[in-house]
Amino acid sequence: MTDPLQIVCPHCDAVNRVPAARLAERPSCGACHRPLFTGEPVALDETRFRRHLNASSIPVLVDFWASWCGPCHAMSPAFATAARDLEPQVRLAKVSTEEAPALAQALRIQSIPTLALFRDGQEVARQAGAMPASRILDWTRAAMRLTPARHV
Repeated sequence: MTDPLQIVCPHCDAVNRVPAARLAERPSCGACHRPLFTGEPVALDETRFRRHLNASSIPVLVDFWASWCGPCHAMSPAFATAARDLEPQVRLAKVSTEEAPALAQALRIQSIPTLALFRDGQEVARQAGAMPASRILDWTRAAMRLTPARHV
């Protein structure tokens, strides 16, 4: 039997332990009782970003974006579509570089939109530029195959 996965609630940020075999059963948060997976990207500020990265057993795919960025807005629906296809194996999140400039600087985000895939709290892949949903899915799945999987 595998160890339970730690899943951070997208609503209240509580850390939940969920057996990997039960991810597809639409688990709910033990604290706020809302769904742990919504099929939508989670908007994160710097504090929440760090919580999701450091406490989550599943990979986290982050779209770094800004409100003034046309390509970011153009890619937003594709990223939302990818969330529906990749959850619950991957948590998709959005971080505004305008609202978290120190984080963007620390991670050396130099262009937007930029997708970054994190596993076990570490960045394992990065891709700059807007992409359609099919390419986001292909890129994410390929990047996950290239990195050692601890839990998924």
